[in-house]
Amino acid sequence: MPERPRAVMIFAAGFGKRMGAAGRLRPKPLFELAGRSLLSRALAEARAIEPERIVVNAHYRAEMIVAHLHGEAGVTVAHEYPRALETGGGLRAARALLPAGPVATLNPDGLWRGPPTLPLLGAAWRQGEMGALLLLAPLAAARGHRGAGDFSMDPAGRLSRGGSLVYTGAQIIDPAAVEGFGPGPFSLNLAWNALAARGRLFGAVYPGAWADTGHPAGLAAAAALLEAGPDD
Repeated sequence: MPERPRAVMIFAAGFGKRMGAAGRLRPKPLFELAGRSLLSRALAEARAIEPERIVVNAHYRAEMIVAHLHGEAGVTVAHEYPRALETGGGLRAARALLPAGPVATLNPDGLWRGPPTLPLLGAAWRQGEMGALLLLAPLAAARGHRGAGDFSMDPAGRLSRGGSLVYTGAQIIDPAAVEGFGPGPFSLNLAWNALAARGRLFGAVYPGAWADTGHPAGLAAAAALLEAGPDD
């Protein structure tokens, strides 16, 4: 049976610049959508696979993240100090806190309305063949998203840069993909590029609806999505 992730990492260390002035008062994962923080929603997604451990990284206003997570069973905070390490550097720094094997990661600045994300990815994960499996949405259906698409996908599910598919912020990745980079901060985009060059970057299209909640207009779009009927 293919090896499934036993741990989830939630990226919560960013500065929330897309939130404007309000982002200077609290970290973006603590913004609320329909009465629940984005971080709490990401934790619910993470718990859908009943992981052995959930790691949440923290840097900007880290004390607020720690206070918000107080009492959350099975959650470890990875403090990034003196500087934020970005997604790739953050995952590499947290490896000692994670059990061996593939890891699921989540960006809290997204709303998925439909089936739970990580069980869906876990069912599609092929250990050994895949270096990373990204959950994607068609650009035309990505609510609140600004800008172009990120990837295109071939019939076998392999990804290449450019196209009309948008990364939604959920993936499974082999942590070995973040080794070999220089010290300090770096984006997972660098690891994805290296995997794509070797034919090991794969994608799956989310069958539900998705909204980018990383900026105020996106939060409004996500709120409208929650209020809409299931067929909207």
